[in-house]
Amino acid sequence: MDAPLAANSGHQGTAMSLAPLAHVLYSRILKHDPTSPDFIDRDRLILSNGHASILQYAMLFLSGYGLEMSDLKLFRQWKSATPGHPEVGHTAGVEVTTGPLGQGFANAVGMAIAESHLRAVHGQDAINHRTYVIAGDGCLMEGISHEAASLAGHLKLDHLVCIFDDNKITIDGSTALTCSDDAPARFRSYGWNVIEAGEIAEDCDALEKVLLTARDHTGAPTLIVLRSHIGFPSPDLTDKHEAHGNPFTAPLVSATKKVMGIPDEPFYAPETFVSEYRSLCRERGQAAHADWKKRTQSISPALSPSTFGIANKQEIASALPVFPSDTKLATRQAFQKVLEATGGVMPFVLAGAADLTGNTGAKLTETSAYSAENRSGKQIYYGIREHAMAAAMVGMALHGGVLPVGGTFFVFADYMRPAIRLAALSSARTVFVFSHDSVGVGEDGPTHQPVEQLASLRAIPGLQVIRPADANETAQAWAIAATHDGPTALILSRQTVVALTDGSAVADGAGVLVKVDKPQAIIIGTGSELSVAVDAADLLKKDGINVNVVTMPSWERFASLSKARQDEILPRNLPRISVEAGTTFGWAAYATNSVGIDRFGASAPGNVVMAELGITASHVADVTRSALLQ
Repeated sequence: MDAPLAANSGHQGTAMSLAPLAHVLYSRILKHDPTSPDFIDRDRLILSNGHASILQYAMLFLSGYGLEMSDLKLFRQWKSATPGHPEVGHTAGVEVTTGPLGQGFANAVGMAIAESHLRAVHGQDAINHRTYVIAGDGCLMEGISHEAASLAGHLKLDHLVCIFDDNKITIDGSTALTCSDDAPARFRSYGWNVIEAGEIAEDCDALEKVLLTARDHTGAPTLIVLRSHIGFPSPDLTDKHEAHGNPFTAPLVSATKKVMGIPDEPFYAPETFVSEYRSLCRERGQAAHADWKKRTQSISPALSPSTFGIANKQEIASALPVFPSDTKLATRQAFQKVLEATGGVMPFVLAGAADLTGNTGAKLTETSAYSAENRSGKQIYYGIREHAMAAAMVGMALHGGVLPVGGTFFVFADYMRPAIRLAALSSARTVFVFSHDSVGVGEDGPTHQPVEQLASLRAIPGLQVIRPADANETAQAWAIAATHDGPTALILSRQTVVALTDGSAVADGAGVLVKVDKPQAIIIGTGSELSVAVDAADLLKKDGINVNVVTMPSWERFASLSKARQDEILPRNLPRISVEAGTTFGWAAYATNSVGIDRFGASAPGNVVMAELGITASHVADVTRSALLQ
C-alpha cells in the first residue's frame, strides 16, 4: 500500500490479496537463486497481470534480488528500478515485460515450450524446471489467452502452472458486468488439469499444498483457480473495484494497517525480519544452484551462460550458401534453403509457422515436429494462432537456450503487433518471418495484400526490419538476424526474384548496386522492387541519363551508420527516388520522390496489380525524369 501511496499512482488491490501466494511461491516453492538471477535451471515466475508489479517488487526486495527500500520508495518514478509494470532486463528477477493483459500468460507458454525442448535435448539432470504464471480476469478475457491456452493444452505442457487470481473485479466493476465464462470448464476443454482451490488465498499451508500438487502433475498444464478478495484486508475496499486502479488514501492505508496489527508507519519492514527472509531464500537458492552445477559439470558445454543458445557469427558465415547470379528464387524459398544450410551450426533454432509452414519458408525439413510425444523436435506447428505464436516466441527467447523463428503472411503481422512491440521493448532475440510481402500476392486481393504493414513495423523502436531483394541478401539477412541482440522482422517475397546482389549491403542497411560516373540521380529499391529500379536505370541510360541504383534492405541498419557513410551511399545533393510496393510513408527521410502504393490493392494476378498501381520500370523512369526537372 505504501509505494502506490507515495507515488500517488499504482494498483495495490491485487498485490494485497495475493501477498500470501507470493510469499509461499518465493519462500517455499520456487527453485531460484537471488544471488544468481540468471541461473539456467531456475523456475520462471511471470506476473501476467503486471499492474500488480508492487507485489513482485516487494518479494524481490524481501528475497534479496538487489532491490532495497529506497527502490520501493521510488516506485513508478523516473529511472527507478521499480517501474509501473515489470520490465525484463531492468529489474533483476523479472523474467518478462508484462502489462498488456494476456501477454505474460502466452509468454509463459513459450517458456514452457523452450524448457520442455531443452529438457529433451540435454536431459533432466541439466534442465528440469517449472514455469509459473499469475494471471487475472483480464488476462483470461483477452483473446490471446484463448489461443495460448489451447496450444499449451494440445502440447501437454505439464511443467506449466497458471494461478488464476479469481477476484471477480475489473476497473469498471464486477466481472458480472461483462463476463459469464466458466473458466475452469474452458480450460478443461483445452486439455488442462484444473484445480479449483477455493477460499485459501490467506492460508499459506493450503497454498503450498495446492502448488506442490500442481507442480507434480504430469500429462497436462495446470490451472489453479484461486478465489481471492481484492484489497483484503482493507475494512473499506475489500472486494470493491476502487481497490484496483487507484492508490489508497492515507486514512485507508492506516485503517488497513490497524486491521493487520502492524505499526502505522510508511514502509514498515523490520531489519531482522528482512535479513532472515533473505537468508532463507538465498540458502535455498544457492543449494539448488550448487546441486545443478554438480550434476551438469560433465553434461554439456552448451549450458554455459555465454553459449546457451547463442549463435556464432563465424560458424554461420562459413555455412551460408552463396547463390549464383542466375538464381531465380522467391526470397521466402531462399530463406528456407539458408535456414536449413545453417541448421548444423545452430541446433538451437526452433522454427515454426501459423499454419503456413511451407508457404513462408520457416521450415526445417531435416527435423521432426515438436509435439507432446516428441519434445526434441525443432519444427513447431502453432496452428492458426498468430498472436499466441508471436508472444510464445518472446517467452522462448527470454527463457534462453533457443532461437525462435516464426512465420506467417505479412498482412497478418497485424494480429501479432502487440507481441512484436513487446519483443522490441524486451530486446527478445526472435526472428519474425513474413512472406507474401506486397500486392504481388495477387488474386487474394486487398485483404491479403500488405500495404501499410512495412511502414508500421519500421515505426517500432528496437525492431530490426530487413526486406532482402534476392537470395544473397536473404542469406545475409538471416545471419544478421540470428546474431542480433533483439528482434528482427524478415520481409520476404512470394514471387520469384533474380539474384542481383552479393548480399553485402545488408550489413550497412544499404549499398550501391549500380554505380556510374557522375550520377544525375539515385534510384533506391527494396525487396522485389530492386529489379524494377535496375530496369528503370537501364531505360534512363538509353536517354543519356545516368543514375546509381541503391539497394536498401534495412532502414534501421542504415540509420546506425555515420552521416558521412550515409551521404556516401545516398548523396543529399542528388534527386533520390525510392520504389517500394507499399505505402510511401516514411520515405521522405531518405528520398526526394517516392514510387509506392498509398491505397489498398486489388484482386488480380500479381504482375497485373503491380503494373496497374505503378510499380513498373517505365513509371519509375518517368518519376526520375520529373525529379531532374524540379
